[in-house]
Amino acid sequence: MALKTLMLGRSIAMKEAALEQLREKDAEFETRRSELETAIGEVETDEQRSSVEAMVAEYDEQRAAHDAEVAAAEAEIEALRTQLAELEAQEPPAPAQKRSAEPNNERKVSTMPNINIRSLPMNQRAFDAVYPTVQEREAVVAQSDMKAFLAEVRGLISSKRSVTGAELTVPVTILDIVAENMYRYSKLMNRVRIRPVRGESRQTVAGLVPEAVWEGCCEALNELTFAFSQIDVTCNKVGGYVLLCNALKEESDVNLASILVEMISESIGYAKDKAILYGKGQAYKMPLGIVTRLAQTAQPSDYPVTAPEWVDLHESNIKTIDAALSGTAFWAALTEATGAAFTRYARGRQFFAMNSKTYNLLKSKVITFTATGDIASNIYGMLPVINGDIDVLEFIPDGDIIGGYGDLYLWAQHAGMELGTDMAGFTLRVKDSTLFWGKERADGTPIIPGAFVAINIAGNAPTTTMEFAGNNANDATLQALTVGSLSLSPSFDPTVMAYTATSSAASAAVTATPAQNGAQVGITVTNGTNVKNVINGGSAALASGSNVIAVTVKQGNATKVYTVTVSKS
Repeated sequence: MALKTLMLGRSIAMKEAALEQLREKDAEFETRRSELETAIGEVETDEQRSSVEAMVAEYDEQRAAHDAEVAAAEAEIEALRTQLAELEAQEPPAPAQKRSAEPNNERKVSTMPNINIRSLPMNQRAFDAVYPTVQEREAVVAQSDMKAFLAEVRGLISSKRSVTGAELTVPVTILDIVAENMYRYSKLMNRVRIRPVRGESRQTVAGLVPEAVWEGCCEALNELTFAFSQIDVTCNKVGGYVLLCNALKEESDVNLASILVEMISESIGYAKDKAILYGKGQAYKMPLGIVTRLAQTAQPSDYPVTAPEWVDLHESNIKTIDAALSGTAFWAALTEATGAAFTRYARGRQFFAMNSKTYNLLKSKVITFTATGDIASNIYGMLPVINGDIDVLEFIPDGDIIGGYGDLYLWAQHAGMELGTDMAGFTLRVKDSTLFWGKERADGTPIIPGAFVAINIAGNAPTTTMEFAGNNANDATLQALTVGSLSLSPSFDPTVMAYTATSSAASAAVTATPAQNGAQVGITVTNGTNVKNVINGGSAALASGSNVIAVTVKQGNATKVYTVTVSKS
């Protein structure tokens, strides 16, 4: 029975991975839909109408097939889960066991002693702390799932083969430790409100708490009106890769497991912290950061109508302090600036994030001599006078301090972390290393933005934008587009999808240069009902009337379509 449940669990994992790949195509369909809506609004002739109708019919057919495939996959996964639940219900409960070093003692992290991984010093590895004795560590790596996992990692390193990652099943032992260990490497995950969600969802948040009413003991109670609003969260993916030294295949199983836990935790933890503070939002497929929201000067066009009322905070909650201030004048100015993070909603402590240079600058502001002649600076992990915990994050610019009530930042944690080695069709050979990747799905946004503040104590305006690693694997933009010597209207811009031009020539060479090497480019020319393919850089025949040149760019899971409507007299 146990083997059958393992097989079902494995089947479910593989089906879910395939479903995730299908769902990633949703963004492509939405982009096409938006482009078609734009094209419909620009139809002026019968030829254009016929061309657009053909594209709409093709879109509807492909979208219906895609939705049917997703529905079928979801139904299949649900059926497998039901079957798995029935089998698990039939299994007899496992007898209670004491902790032992026996190799067959299959344990999850949740059955272990209460060890606070989050408070471990950075020089101590989480895996070693959870399993403090040599016997325990050897027992864990002797478990069947751990042995299989580590053997696969070593095999992939040795053979240097490229896989999708679906074949590499990561044991719950490692996943659970990574999940807890993340709090050591992601400092801000200890501050924000974490709520587990599945897929896109609308999260309810409480509004102002009304004042209760005093009345006589025998009088009727008054109704209290609690205001609730909702914010939308969606599914983004954070991930990346690290280089796993091939020499690790010679390490012991215990050491290899420990190293993997630390590498994955550090990589994803760094990305989470950066997104919580400076994330650019859904337009960039990432959470909305605290500073990014404070810097907004107008309500975004896609702001949900059910969300709390949008408030302009770019002046009230972004502050600059004169660098020449010192002593009590400086601390008075800093106290006043942090007071901008005011809210009646907060229930937790404040935190203040800065880099080590800024932290040392604060220390220099309170250096004094004790009665015994010793030099002292009373800043040890907490901002004096203001009383807020300090988190040091080196990617924050010098002089900047970002703080507030972390409980009022919502981190929507989607289920599941995936790990693997190499990626489909891509193998890295650098310095005798193999690529090892990890990814996690999440979203985030400030619930009450007014509960946060961004300050610069060096006399400069706080930095409000931060560069993130480019999503080159899904960059389907063009960096150049020419149609012979024709003048495009408007002038070419990678973010503009539709152009017009006029010509009297019989043909024009179409050249489209993608922003990323390796991106696929397809070009078609539609004259009425006649559609012809054009080789990139080749000549496109122009008929009298309207000629719609469509340039389709595909990179990863992203697709963009640029159109040039050439009118020939």
